[in-house]
Amino acid sequence: MLDQLSLGAAAGNFSPFMLFMEADIVVKAVMIGLLLASVWTWAIIVSFGMTISQTARKSEKFEQAFARTENIDRFYDEYGKSALPSARVMVAGIKEWRRSTSKGPVDREGTRQRLATAMNSTIAHEVDRIADRLNFLATVGSVAPFVGLFGTVWGIMRSFSAIAAEQNSSLAVVAPGIAEALFATAIGLFAAIPAVIAYNRFSHRLNKLEARMGRFADGFHATLSRELELGD
Repeated sequence: MLDQLSLGAAAGNFSPFMLFMEADIVVKAVMIGLLLASVWTWAIIVSFGMTISQTARKSEKFEQAFARTENIDRFYDEYGKSALPSARVMVAGIKEWRRSTSKGPVDREGTRQRLATAMNSTIAHEVDRIADRLNFLATVGSVAPFVGLFGTVWGIMRSFSAIAAEQNSSLAVVAPGIAEALFATAIGLFAAIPAVIAYNRFSHRLNKLEARMGRFADGFHATLSRELELGD
């Protein structure tokens, strides 16, 4: 009966809180670092998910409004200060158009090339700006398991040290260190798995947004090219 009570008490000490409290300073540092990385990962997941959803929705409305407009200059005055990626692509195109056509004679082929360069450069800049926070997800997804593994190795080393000190290899001696080690690994996976899933998902959505901006830039480029021909 006393043995059963002792086992029950020992089992109660393997709660996550007790595993953290009983861990040594190195394993505690690993656990705290991984937990902070997990919290920051989820903050990025929520905020980035909302941002890219809103951007895609507003970009669609912007492109629909652009398709209906009959006066590009008036449309530029209305949306020129918008922070939407598609709007910034439009602004880059119109600014280059005005610089290239402000003085004659107009080099049509050179103007077309400069328009394409300006808008493609803006697309690349906007994608880099939006994707900036995704680098953290990629880092957590690739590094967190190894950080957790470091905690695992350290905990197992501590267990072997306990065996040597106690000269006893019973489960009661080695179990705490092994449990701490496995808990560090679990926290590492808890941080890494959502980061990897979110990174892959957001990368796909970002590629779709980049393709949308590319299609808009192609359409706008075609519109300005027709203006060049009409200008002749």
